[in-house]
Amino acid sequence: MSEQPDHNKQGFWSRVFHLYYDGFRSMTVGKTLWLIIGIKLFIFFVIIKMIFFPNFLSSKCDTEQEKTEYVRHQLVDR
Repeated sequence: MSEQPDHNKQGFWSRVFHLYYDGFRSMTVGKTLWLIIGIKLFIFFVIIKMIFFPNFLSSKCDTEQEKTEYVRHQLVDR
């Protein structure tokens, strides 16, 4: 019989970590599903951001002062 650590004497965050660590260690199909979720999140937050949300202000202005004036103009003077 393997000796289990006494999680009751540890702190809350340590117990939470060990709960997930032990759960992921014993997964079989779940590891593949988490890998798919990770790949999808990478695509959403990195690839999609670069395609649909380019750095618009850097293409219009060179300095921080010009960026500030451009944004002020778009918000106030429009």
